[in-house]
Amino acid sequence: MDQHQAIGTNVAADLPAYVPPLQLTEGQPAPIAANGGLSYMSFDRDGDAGTAAALEAALAQIAEGEGRRVVDMIENAPPGPIETEWGLGFRDYAECVAYIRENDIQAPEGGLALPLPYTIYERQTYSVVPSNALWRDPARADIARILRKNEADNRRRNLYFPQVMRDARRIGAYYPGLSPDSPACMDRLGVSLAHCESKCRNFYDAAEVERVFYPEIEKLLLAFFPNATDALVYNHDVFDKDYAGDRTEDQDAKNPGVNARYASLVHNDLNDNSGRVRCRELLTQNLRNFGREQRCTEAEADAKMSRRFMSINLAKPMETVQQYPFVLCAWPSFADQPYITNYRIYDDRVGETTRFTYRPGHEWYWFPRQKPTEVSMLKCYDSVTDGSVSRWSFHTACVDPTVPEDAPCRKNVVVRSYVFF
Repeated sequence: MDQHQAIGTNVAADLPAYVPPLQLTEGQPAPIAANGGLSYMSFDRDGDAGTAAALEAALAQIAEGEGRRVVDMIENAPPGPIETEWGLGFRDYAECVAYIRENDIQAPEGGLALPLPYTIYERQTYSVVPSNALWRDPARADIARILRKNEADNRRRNLYFPQVMRDARRIGAYYPGLSPDSPACMDRLGVSLAHCESKCRNFYDAAEVERVFYPEIEKLLLAFFPNATDALVYNHDVFDKDYAGDRTEDQDAKNPGVNARYASLVHNDLNDNSGRVRCRELLTQNLRNFGREQRCTEAEADAKMSRRFMSINLAKPMETVQQYPFVLCAWPSFADQPYITNYRIYDDRVGETTRFTYRPGHEWYWFPRQKPTEVSMLKCYDSVTDGSVSRWSFHTACVDPTVPEDAPCRKNVVVRSYVFF
């Protein structure tokens, strides 16, 4: 996800605010976003990258009360499924599983029908990241209480909806001639599969991951995309619910810690704005970069970003996945759906992620019992906007109701990268 405190010296104040043009895909509806989709970087005040304006907007939206009314609607609805404009949603995972079984919702061979969590709130949202100094400022304790309650309300505006997973290894059965381990699959669907025999022995050791695994993935990306000129892996996360060791996050030491929670909401990490902003931050400021140091001039960054570039997330298991599998949605099935912007407010920037409301036609894929040598790849951003290729995928974690209750939860490492052409 779009995260992490600054690594090393933040030189943002020495550079003018970078305001990307909103570059919608041809035929794509306008996003559900603040300021007509304009980046909060355009509201920069003395180098704050628009964070003050975003915080003011967050508090104003909370005061309007619409988000709370959605929460109340869900909590006060009669028992059973809730009728939404897109279909039946369920407050409870088990209730949605029962509905799937009662209605005999079938999946193709290698697939699985299960509940997925979607937001039902079609308005932009705001989230103040844990590293923001606001949470530790006694003078703003009242504001922090308001925002903390809103963070909890964000989760209460989600419902489970029934969806069908397709086996991503069988993509060729749905798209004849299309191989899941090809750049053509990434171009068409925004998802693909790669293979990696890593020499990294301890994925809980952030220094070893950076030293060994980052170069391996950069090499993999350059081989996977033959026309690419450069690949940059810039950070990673480790997910392990059952990890008994030290989970402490230490951004100054480039250590993301170990996540106990899986991202259980349909979302994408980037959008039209943040795909470009994040790239520019890395190239010109080396901001929040765990990988190879980047110190491009503005002109060099402009030149690099004038050609095609993509953001790709890659997820590699440490052991065969059983519970909490990672699932991905194919671009064509939501290309005409507006995304909902979620603004993540840092001390020095406003990140943008996206959420989506449920549609029964969403085309979901998973890799049943994904092996440690299998790397699932999803596109978070593509600079090509003419509609000829996928712009992104969206994804989530899910609970597999078919595995034993004591099945181990997913242990994997996720790296984030940019690929340049």
